[in-house]
Amino acid sequence: MSGSTILVADDDRAIRTVLNQALGRLGHEVRTTGNASTLWRWVSEGEGDLVITDVVMPDENGLDLIPRIKKIRPELRIIVMSAQNTLLTAVKATERGAFEYLPKPFDLRELVNVVERALTAASAEAVVRDAPPEPEEQLPLIGRSPAMQEIYRVLARLMGTDLTVMIAGESGTGKELVARALHDYGKRRSGPFVAINMAAIPRELIESELFGHEKGAFTGAAARSPGRFEQAQGGTLFLDEIGDMPIEAQTRLLRVLQEGEYTTVGGRTPIRADVRIVAATHRDLRQLIRQGLFREDLFYRLNVVPIRLPPLRERREDIPALVRHFFQLAVQEGLPQKALDPAAMERLKSYRWPGNVRELENLVRRLAALHSEEVIGLDVIEAELAEAAPVPEAAEAPKSEGLSAAVERHLREYFSAHGKSLPAAGLYDRVLREIEKPLITLSLSATRGNQIRAAQLLGLNRNTLRKKIRELDIAVTRGLK
Repeated sequence: MSGSTILVADDDRAIRTVLNQALGRLGHEVRTTGNASTLWRWVSEGEGDLVITDVVMPDENGLDLIPRIKKIRPELRIIVMSAQNTLLTAVKATERGAFEYLPKPFDLRELVNVVERALTAASAEAVVRDAPPEPEEQLPLIGRSPAMQEIYRVLARLMGTDLTVMIAGESGTGKELVARALHDYGKRRSGPFVAINMAAIPRELIESELFGHEKGAFTGAAARSPGRFEQAQGGTLFLDEIGDMPIEAQTRLLRVLQEGEYTTVGGRTPIRADVRIVAATHRDLRQLIRQGLFREDLFYRLNVVPIRLPPLRERREDIPALVRHFFQLAVQEGLPQKALDPAAMERLKSYRWPGNVRELENLVRRLAALHSEEVIGLDVIEAELAEAAPVPEAAEAPKSEGLSAAVERHLREYFSAHGKSLPAAGLYDRVLREIEKPLITLSLSATRGNQIRAAQLLGLNRNTLRKKIRELDIAVTRGLK
């Protein structure tokens, strides 16, 4: 609305002049100052319909001023600007009650649109949480490129919600880091963060992994074991590589998302699912839907707020900051301090980075550990990049791989997916069941459903085979192969 009074606090005289002119042309009265104390005096005297403030000012941090303003003028909208373009700045601004956060340098037209929106939007009291100060170091995400700025703004909007988030991005772009940021800075920060990689869990074990099982639910289940949903109760469940989830498990997950409760394997009592779901994938889920490999209704349940993480080649300007960050981590691990000369840094910025941030991190750690030069030059970088092997989209099984090696490879991935924890008890029998089912199914197919011949082929007693067919729920059709 025209004729409003806008209070602008910024230490930069040029920015104050630009805002004065741009907003004045719209019919607003603009009052500007270069310090926080004058802004506070104006606000405390009841002046102004809108505040635009920088974060860094000579006498006080603009973020610290927001709660004080909101305490005496809860209806007053505040727009925060900052050249400190980190996720932490965006989160703090949103948590403390800012109407909008804009990174510098900002687009003047965007700022004008935000001002008009702030002046015309329906007024409501902002709830300001008295959160303890967050540490400035160890930020979960690094980079101030426009692509990352947009992600910071989206994440800041999501921190106070329980909305389901779908993170899409190539391997190595940092999807789990984003999921952890949503948890660590969100309303469930005091609860657990539990991650599970769907690509590494054999399909027969997924149900038990997600929902847990009761004692005696199957052979080898000697004790009750909680699943990932129960472990994440009150916190966040991160479903990584959701595109690799088997279609049968997708159906069960959809039911949990729809009804908000689940039962353990072998259990009868429903358990309320008090978790926030964050999913991630490097695959094109819409393509999988067209191929019949992913349920469309589950996709829309998970894709409430989509976030696309850009590959490193789309945010090359972040590479210097990432390199400094990874060198600093190396120092903390006892490796010597290193740096790159300008030519070496430019070479890194021109590389395509098929393995994204993970590949860059590995390179920096290698440089810190293996090279004696304190300042690393272009020749070293050229040699390292020349030896860099292409990053495959997915690990392929060797053509000559035997059955034992294939089982070992899958089990290694399964154990690796649990990180430092262990799989649920009863693993021996669950793995045997997974091998038994295809073995018996294929044997029955080879004998055209003749159970006597299939028992002979397998070396089993016919009654034992019949029992296993019932236990494993194998459909038997005679005469077909």
